[in-house]
Amino acid sequence: MSIVLVINSGSSSFKYQLIDTDSGAPYASGLVERIGQPTGRVKHTVFFSGPDAPDAGGAAVTATEATTERELPIADHTAGFQLMLDAFAQDGPSLEAHAPVAVGHRVVHGGARFFEPTLITPLVEINIDELSVLAPLHNPGALQGIRAARAAFGDLPHVAVFDTAFHQTMPPASYTYAIDAGLAEAHRVRRYGFHGTSHKFVSEAAAAHLGRPLADLRQIVFHLGNGASVSAIAGGRSVDTSMGLTPLEGLVMGTRSGDVDPAVIFHLARRAEMTISELDDLLNKRSGLLGLSGMSDMRDVEDGVERGDAAATLAFEVYLHRLRAYAGSYLAELGGADVISFTAGVGENSPRVRAGALATLGFAGIEIDPDRNAERGRGIRRISTDASRVTVLVVPTNEELEIARQTVDVTS
Repeated sequence: MSIVLVINSGSSSFKYQLIDTDSGAPYASGLVERIGQPTGRVKHTVFFSGPDAPDAGGAAVTATEATTERELPIADHTAGFQLMLDAFAQDGPSLEAHAPVAVGHRVVHGGARFFEPTLITPLVEINIDELSVLAPLHNPGALQGIRAARAAFGDLPHVAVFDTAFHQTMPPASYTYAIDAGLAEAHRVRRYGFHGTSHKFVSEAAAAHLGRPLADLRQIVFHLGNGASVSAIAGGRSVDTSMGLTPLEGLVMGTRSGDVDPAVIFHLARRAEMTISELDDLLNKRSGLLGLSGMSDMRDVEDGVERGDAAATLAFEVYLHRLRAYAGSYLAELGGADVISFTAGVGENSPRVRAGALATLGFAGIEIDPDRNAERGRGIRRISTDASRVTVLVVPTNEELEIARQTVDVTS
């Protein structure tokens, strides 16, 4: 068995999964949060493979999963990792019986230095730290998690899997901003793209589901969650994506503005006397669906649309307008599409968003089947008509499994 422990670490929390990469099934997952606060929380879930699967103590169980939660102070990431180990020891599965062969770490920003999963060394840690200037909210937390994990699992290889890596295949015309070239080079200003592990996983899963060679397909993938991005993928390689230097560019998101005229920033600085920090907070935390409607969750926005709430309706229409604009752009860039996939929380669960995003694209041979689109399901499913020239799919993403698989590729 190729079992990998996957770590997704932030500044005050980390998520984890213990995954069998051969079957794709998780043995356990968990969350350690509120690190450094007076009261922290540890949530640990064990998954059972069948109704008669044994638990850690050997007794028969009938549940498919079991969750335990604890609240207690958690001083730092090192203490958090010890609590994770305690949860495995107390609640299962045993890390001796299900020993990981490696630890995979999600790292948001790899800049232009990292274009593939990378075995973590002291030099790689230094590079991740230096790249924190491009992702000050993400890379420092990832680095804390890496250091704590290497202390806890010192005998295992550790691999960094970068959100930006998949998009390193973009051509210069896609990733270059039209600003002073010398200034851009000096300060590493370019488009990097994010959600790369999800876009890679979904595009490969779509090709496998259709039984078609990945190299033959032109794909558009919508990763629509609280953070949202869309990518254009030709032959399995990213050629364009909506996020840029940071995850702020592109689509309308839960709290992020997405695309905005840069002069808006200058205008608000001059007229509203807003500081750089206030503008950063505005565009990242008080904009998007939240800024337009007062609600950051798409489910609440859709409920507002049903009630006839004018602000919610406008927010929803702005959201769809941006999706259509990018879809049209990428259809032109790819010269058409063979497959369009929707993934992540909104993409997998909102028929209204999926239908609205593609409603005006019939000219490109896209036809949504209303009944298929309305059906709920857990796996990959087709929502386009049989006559549609473009296959439209809902593909549940699994970034943890993708990280685990890439980790095994590096260490095997």
